[in-house]
Amino acid sequence: MARPYWKGYLKLSLVTCPVNMSPATSESEKVRFHTLNKETGNRVVSQYIDSVTGKPVTDENEAKSYAPGENDYVILTDDDLDRVALDTVKTIDIEKFVPAESIEWVYLQKPHYLMPDDAVGNEAFAVIRDAMKADKVVGISKLVVGRREKAVVLEPRDEGIVLWSLRFGDEVRPEEAYFEDIDDEADPDLVPLVQKLIKQKTKRWSPDMVTDPIQESLLALIEEKKKALKPRKKSAKSTEAAAPASNVINIINALRKSVADELKSRKAG
Repeated sequence: MARPYWKGYLKLSLVTCPVNMSPATSESEKVRFHTLNKETGNRVVSQYIDSVTGKPVTDENEAKSYAPGENDYVILTDDDLDRVALDTVKTIDIEKFVPAESIEWVYLQKPHYLMPDDAVGNEAFAVIRDAMKADKVVGISKLVVGRREKAVVLEPRDEGIVLWSLRFGDEVRPEEAYFEDIDDEADPDLVPLVQKLIKQKTKRWSPDMVTDPIQESLLALIEEKKKALKPRKKSAKSTEAAAPASNVINIINALRKSVADELKSRKAG
């Protein structure tokens, strides 16, 4: 289990319990590259450089700033940022509830697992979780991480709660601007064919459906290079793909063929 990166309190009116939170996702297994000096084989390190003088900037001289205009900067110190710190730094105070299905997926940003931080808080945590389950609602709150306030939604899941950080309303582009030129209705003769194809391809969800082929290829390549002192010469292969017979495809024939192919595949299996 990953070490919690946030600890605080879950609060609903007068009910409070200590909780901790851990990221629900991880990219630590992904292949990550480092930049080396090819001549020496040593790691290359980055450094802040003054854009005018060209000289390195020491840690004590680094400062956060905001640019209200071009080449116009307002410097903010740590004391300035502490003055605007919010009370929600250590408390997730559930302010309101909404139906679970009413939040569109585009607003969901990053999932975290929320759980009681000690045995004493188990009962209060369970009461809040089960009440949300019974009413099929999710909780809306705020959370401060890294001096920035985030809107969050709390979704009861199994024995715990999944906390999703939310995008703010002005961060989501309206879909109408992108979908307005699409046909309102599809050809009614084609819909049953697609439904039949969807039914044949429908399975229960499994994480194995979303593997990363590039990651697997990179790991195989790295292992190969570790074993060999010198990289093996690969035989040249033609990269030219056979051109399709025609760019114009009859959608009805294509759908019927897809359905037939799927049936043959299932029978063969």
